[in-house]
Amino acid sequence: MAVNLPLPQASQLFPVAGVQLGHAEAGIRKPGRKDVLVIRLAEGSRVAGVFTLNRFCAAPVTVCKEHLASGQPIRALVVNTGCANAGTGDSGLVNARTTCQALASLLQLAEQQVLPFSTGVILEPLPLERLQAGLPQAIAQLSEDNWLNAAQAIMTTDTQPKAASRRVVIGGHTVTLTGISKGAGMIKPNMATMLGYVATDAAIAQPLLNQLVKEAADLSFNSITIDGDTSTNDSFILMASGRSTLPEVQSQDDPHYAPLRAAVLELAQELAQMIVRDGEGATKFMTIRVEGGANVQECRQVAYAVGHSPLVKTAFYASDPNLGRILAAVGYAGITDLDPSRIDLYLDDVHVATRGGRHPQYREEDGQRVMKQAEILVRIVLGRGSAQATVWTCDLSHDYVSINADYRS
Repeated sequence: MAVNLPLPQASQLFPVAGVQLGHAEAGIRKPGRKDVLVIRLAEGSRVAGVFTLNRFCAAPVTVCKEHLASGQPIRALVVNTGCANAGTGDSGLVNARTTCQALASLLQLAEQQVLPFSTGVILEPLPLERLQAGLPQAIAQLSEDNWLNAAQAIMTTDTQPKAASRRVVIGGHTVTLTGISKGAGMIKPNMATMLGYVATDAAIAQPLLNQLVKEAADLSFNSITIDGDTSTNDSFILMASGRSTLPEVQSQDDPHYAPLRAAVLELAQELAQMIVRDGEGATKFMTIRVEGGANVQECRQVAYAVGHSPLVKTAFYASDPNLGRILAAVGYAGITDLDPSRIDLYLDDVHVATRGGRHPQYREEDGQRVMKQAEILVRIVLGRGSAQATVWTCDLSHDYVSINADYRS
C-alpha cells in the first residue's frame, strides 16, 4: 500500500498537444496486462534524456543514446515491461534496434527517430516477436488523452500507476505539462530503477532542453533512494512538442524560462516522490534535509548516507527512536573534517541532538511520536556553511524482502 498516494484519475491528466500515447497487451512476461507503450510526437518536437550510470546498462539505453546523438528529430518512443533486455549482449542490441525498425516502419519514420525502453527482469532475452506483434495494437490506440493507460503500461512491481499534470500561465500563454513514472525497488541515484517521461507543449530550444532535463533529474529522480541499488535501465525523458502559443524559450535569460523551469521541476519532483511513496513494502515516507553544509555535494553525501542506511530505515519501520543510527550514518558519510560538536539533529519539531550529543530536553517519547507518523522530516544541520540538499526515501519492511525474493515467480 503506497504512503499517502492517491490513485491518479484520467480526468486529472491533461492532454499535451502534439503527444499521443497508445498501449498494448503483448504478453511480454504475463498475459492480460498492459506491457507495451508507444508515444508518438508531432513533427517539430524536441526530446532530451538522461540515463543510468550503471556500466552494465541495458541495450535500450545504449540505443537511446545513439539515436539522441544522431541529430535526427525524435518522433516516437516505445516501452516494454516484463523484460529489461539487460545483460543480453549483442543479441540484446540487435533486438532493441529491431524494435525501433519495426515501429519506424509502421509510423513511416527513420529508425534513428525512435527511442526504445525496457524494464523488468535482467539477463533474459527480449521476446521480440511478442513485442512486435503488440505494436499495431498500441498504434491503433494512439490518443492525446491516454496518459493513465500509459502509466499503467510501464508498471512492474509498482502497486499503482504514477502520473501527474500541471497547467501554468506564462506571459499570458497557457502551458500544459503531463508526466508518468514507474519504479518501486532497485532505487538509488544515478539513476534509479525507474522510467520517467514528462511532456510539455512549450517550445524549448534543444540546448536549453538538454540542460533542463539534467537539472530536473538531479533535483528529482536523482534525489530519491529506496534500497541503494542502481539499476541498468533507468531513463528520464523530457519532451517539448512546441504546440503552445508561448514563443520558443531559447535561453535561461528568457523571462519565460524561470516559471517554465519551476513547473518542470515541480512535476518531476512529484513523480519522483510517487516512486518513494510506492517503494516496495514501504509504510513511511521520509524527507532527509541536510542544511549548513560547506557545499551541496557534501550535503547530498550526508543525506544519501542516512537515506541508504538499512539500520536507519528499519528503525523507522518499527517506529523505534534509535536515532543514534542517524548520527552514525552522518559520521561515515565521508566528510573527513566533520566536527560532530557542531551538528544538530531534528525529527520534525523535536530537537534530538546538539553539540555532539543528546539534546538535554529530548525525550524518547517525543521521538517515537514523530516516528509513528506516515510522513517524517529528518533535518540535519552540519554547522559548516549555508549549502543544503534534500533526499526522499522510505522505510525498509519485511515486505521488501518478500517482494524481491518472489520477483521472478
